[in-house]
Amino acid sequence: MAISKAEWIWVNGQLVPWEEAKVHVLVHGLHYGSSVFEGIRAYDTPRGPAIFCLSNHVDRLFYSCRVFRLAVPFSKAQITDAILETVRANGHKACYIRPLIFRGFGGLAIDGRENPTEVIVATWEWGAYLGEEALMQGVEVGISSWRRMSPGTLPAMAKIGGQYVNSQLATMEAHDRGFSEGIMLDVNGYLSEGSGENLFLVHQGIIYTPPLAASILSGVTRNSVLTLADELGYPVREEFLTREMLYLADEVFMTGTAAEVTPVRAVDGVPVGNGGRGPVTKALQEAFFGIVRGEVKDRHGWLTFVDD
Repeated sequence: MAISKAEWIWVNGQLVPWEEAKVHVLVHGLHYGSSVFEGIRAYDTPRGPAIFCLSNHVDRLFYSCRVFRLAVPFSKAQITDAILETVRANGHKACYIRPLIFRGFGGLAIDGRENPTEVIVATWEWGAYLGEEALMQGVEVGISSWRRMSPGTLPAMAKIGGQYVNSQLATMEAHDRGFSEGIMLDVNGYLSEGSGENLFLVHQGIIYTPPLAASILSGVTRNSVLTLADELGYPVREEFLTREMLYLADEVFMTGTAAEVTPVRAVDGVPVGNGGRGPVTKALQEAFFGIVRGEVKDRHGWLTFVDD
């Protein structure tokens, strides 16, 4: 999906015209993937644009930098203000927000901690990641031949740019096989996650999802859906799940900032349940979108209004 150009990008403390936001071809982050990022959404609400779980995303951004030993030359408050400033300057009603922190131009030693740290915040208008129809009809996915990283190789709970080569391989393979997305297993063969989404399934009235130890990202949307599921009275179990659970499931859905809450209608060509969106997924979607679109009370304080 092509990026819809906005007017401004926040770069190292100031707004810069979109076309002028450039870096040198020898920046460390380009060569070694030494970057940390977040994906955040702002939604159009009756009170104006509202950013979903902004503080949670900024916290995770700084957590990822801590894990990666990436020094941040700005505070959490400054990054939060930069995000709000950029959305406001670009006049978005709804948008995708990409803060990126990376090692810049200096040396090209593997240990790039002596290089300066660069920080940008970009925003653009972006619809449903897997297509608007996917939210209603669901998508077809396939189990990837690529595994998620094992513990002790890469820190799966951090959003480090270089790690997303793993996700790219899974996504390219899925597309080549005619699927919208690939589902990866962990090193032990248990279900992990999609290339950019957390995974849930419903079996006999119980919601299941892989635990953090299955090499998954602790998704912000995942955590919100867990809260909503509890409120709606659904029992939830976080446990290691075998691949065949997807074929036995009554419902399967994925969550993420980009994917939001997207149902899965088939896995490896095997229909899930009735082959469409199930009632539990529908209920969670309605609860989620009701809050983020400002249609019901934000009882959890998830929304930060840009114009307040």
